[in-house]
Amino acid sequence: MLTWRVPALLGLLGGAVLAAGAMLLDAAGLWLGLAGAAGVVLLATGLDWLIAAPPGDVRLTRAGDRQVRLGETAEVTLTITNTSPRTLRGLVRDAWVPSAGAGEPYAHVVDLDPGESAELTTRLTPTRRGDRPAARVTVRSYGPFGLAFRQTAQRRAARLTPPWTLTVLPPFNARKFLPEKLSRLRVIDGQVVIRGRGQGTEFDSLREYVVGDDVRSIDWRGTARTGHVVVRTWRPERDRRILCVVDTGRTSAGRVATAPTEAVPEPPGEPRLDAAIDAALLLAVLASHADDRVDLLAVDNQVRVTVAGTHKRTALDRLTRAMAALQPSLVETDFSRVTAEVLRTERKRALVVIFTALDPGALGEGLLPVVAQLVAKHTVLVAAVSDPSVPVLAAGRDGLTQLYTAAAAERTLDEADRVRRALARQGVHVVEAPVETFASAVADRYLDLKAAGRL
Repeated sequence: MLTWRVPALLGLLGGAVLAAGAMLLDAAGLWLGLAGAAGVVLLATGLDWLIAAPPGDVRLTRAGDRQVRLGETAEVTLTITNTSPRTLRGLVRDAWVPSAGAGEPYAHVVDLDPGESAELTTRLTPTRRGDRPAARVTVRSYGPFGLAFRQTAQRRAARLTPPWTLTVLPPFNARKFLPEKLSRLRVIDGQVVIRGRGQGTEFDSLREYVVGDDVRSIDWRGTARTGHVVVRTWRPERDRRILCVVDTGRTSAGRVATAPTEAVPEPPGEPRLDAAIDAALLLAVLASHADDRVDLLAVDNQVRVTVAGTHKRTALDRLTRAMAALQPSLVETDFSRVTAEVLRTERKRALVVIFTALDPGALGEGLLPVVAQLVAKHTVLVAAVSDPSVPVLAAGRDGLTQLYTAAAAERTLDEADRVRRALARQGVHVVEAPVETFASAVADRYLDLKAAGRL
C-alpha cells in the first residue's frame, strides 16, 4: 500500500533540496554583495584616513588676557596655522581646567588650506581664584569624505599645546566703600573745612583763629609774635606701618551666609578667607592713600605668603597678586609662629590686623596665651566675620530638634563673647561684622585709631 507513495516522497524531497540550493545560491550572492560593499567602504575609509592632513602638522600660538578678577570674563585667542601640504578639515578643542570656566563652543570647526591660519577665541569665566592653566589642545583631522579622522595623541598634544596661565584675582567687591572712606580720611587730615580742627598728633602748621576753633589749640607765643590769634593745626601720623595677618587655617575654610535678596533668596555663603582678603585689600588701599605702609603675612602652621616694603602706587597690585592663589588649609593655625613672624618682621610699632575667626578653640588655646607679646610692642586688631545664621538658630524654639539646635547656637555665641572679652582685657581691639559690612567695619576702625593717634 505504501509503494505508490515512495516516488511522491522522493519527488518532494528532491524539490526541497532544489529549493534549498537555490536559496543558498541567493544568500551567497547577497553575502558576496555585502562583502563587496563593505570592502569598498573600508577602502574608501582607509583612503580617507590617508588623505586627511596630519593633525600634528600645525603651529599653535596664544594671545589674550593674562589676568581677570573673579566673576568677570576673559578671552584667550588660539591661533592655529596649517603647516601641512594638505587641507586641514576638522575640529580643534582648546581644553582648560574645569575651574577656568571655558564656555561654548566645546570644539571649533576649522577648514584651513595649506599655510592658512585661523583664530579661535575661548571665553573664560573662572569660578576660583588663583592660576588657571590651559590643559591641552586636541586637533582632529577629517578626510575629504568625512569617513575617518586622525587625532593627535596625548603626548603629541601636550607638546603642541602652547603654555598659557590665566591668573584669577580676588574680586575686590569692597571697592564700593572706598569713596566714603577716602572722604572721611580727608576730613581727618584736615583737608576738608569742617567745624573744628583736624585731628591727629603731629603738628602741621599755624593759622588764624576762626569762630568754632577749639580754644585749647591757640598758640599763645605765635599770637604774641604776630599780633593775631593763631591756632595750631594737627594732622594724623604718616608713614605708619600696617601689617595684615591673614589666617589661612581651618577656620578660614568655613562659609558664612550672606543676607538673602530677592534675586538670591538662599545665597550659598562666602568663605571666611575670601571676606578677609576683600577687607585686607580695602584696608591696604586706604592706608596707602594715608601714606602708611602696608605689609602682608598669610600663615597657618607655616608661612604661605609674605609681602613687605610696598609702595603707594604698587601696594594694591602686589597684594592682589599675592593673595590670588591663597586657599584654606585644613590645619590648626600656629599662633606662636604667627607671633614670632610678626615680631621678626615688624621691629617698629605697627598696627597688626589679624583676620581670623572668633573660634574659642583656635583663639582660646592659640592666640590668647601669646597675644600679650604682640600687644607689648604693637597695636593689635582682631577682625572676624560674624555668622548671621547663628543668632537665627539660637532663637528657634519650635520642637525638640530646634531646641537642641538653639542650645548649641547659644553656646557658640557665649563662647565667642567670652573670647571677645578676653581679648579686650589684653588690650586687643576686636571688630566683628557680617560679610556685607565686614571690610567697611575694619576700615572704620583703622580710621578711628588713626584719628586718635593710636597707630
